Amino acid sequence: MPEITLPATGRCQCGALTFEITAPPFATSACHCRDCQRMTGSAFSLTVMTPAEGFRVTGGEAVRGGLGTGHRHMHCAKCLSWVFTQPQGVDFLVNVRTPMLDAPPTEVPFMETKLSDAMPFARLGAPHGFDDFPTGDDIPGLIEDYAKTRN
Repeated sequence: MPEITLPATGRCQCGALTFEITAPPFATSACHCRDCQRMTGSAFSLTVMTPAEGFRVTGGEAVRGGLGTGHRHMHCAKCLSWVFTQPQGVDFLVNVRTPMLDAPPTEVPFMETKLSDAMPFARLGAPHGFDDFPTGDDIPGLIEDYAKTRN
C-alpha cells in the first residue's frame, strides 16, 4: 500500500503556506545530521523526497532560512515553520518535511542518513541506513527499490 495518496497536500503550522505534491516520491527519509537536529530541535528531520516537477506552493510565501548549509531551506514567511528544502546542486528534488503533510505517512521512513550523527535512542530501523549520505551511485537503486515497495 502506498505511503502517500496523490495529490497530497500540506501546510505550515499557521496554515499560511500551503503546497501540493502531484508526483510519486522518490523515497522517504530520516536525516540525523547535526544541521537537521539543530533546525528541528529534535533528533532528526523527516523528509518526503519529491520530484521538483511534482511539487508546488499553492498559497502563501516561502522564505529562505537555515542559512549556512548551502541548501535552500524554505520556511513560511508568517510563522517561520520549516516546510521544504531544495538541496544544493540537486535541481530535480524537493525535500518536503513529512510532518507538514495533511496526511503524513505512518510507516518507518525508507532510509536513514547520517547515522554517524544519530542519537543512539533515536534510530528508527529503516530498511536502508547510511553513516553519511547516499552517494550518486546509490540513488538510482534506492529510487527503484522504493518504487517496488510502494506497488
